[in-house]
Amino acid sequence: MDETRKRKVGRLPKKDPAVFRYTISLNTVQHDKFLSLFEQSRQTVKAHFITSCIFSQPVKVVQIDKGMQDYYMRLTTFYGQFRAIGTNYNQIVKTLKSNFSEKKALALLYKLEKVTIELVELQRKISAQIEDFEHKYSSSWLQK
Repeated sequence: MDETRKRKVGRLPKKDPAVFRYTISLNTVQHDKFLSLFEQSRQTVKAHFITSCIFSQPVKVVQIDKGMQDYYMRLTTFYGQFRAIGTNYNQIVKTLKSNFSEKKALALLYKLEKVTIELVELQRKISAQIEDFEHKYSSSWLQK
């Protein structure tokens, strides 16, 4: 094999590799507290968490309330479904006009109009609940 050609196998070497290692010992209470803080930080590597604590980098602690998250997701899903209904409304009107007589189409459009008014009211309530939710809980999420 020629000396000028290098083999391109393996991982590329780091520019500034971490070569110094330290060990610490914790008792049971300290270990439990450490694990609790580590889980709250949502970091995936314990070494990165310890390094950020030692060098006074901000430690991020995220608390997620699953109930609030589910509630918000469901409200958002409902809102999306109502928007989809609105986009299909025009297609329904065209289909009624082309497939039925004028009298029958007007009768069906009248029923459609009643249901549409109910949907609009429901959509307003959902939007109001989403705004209330965001107003109440967005400030508490920002504080944590």
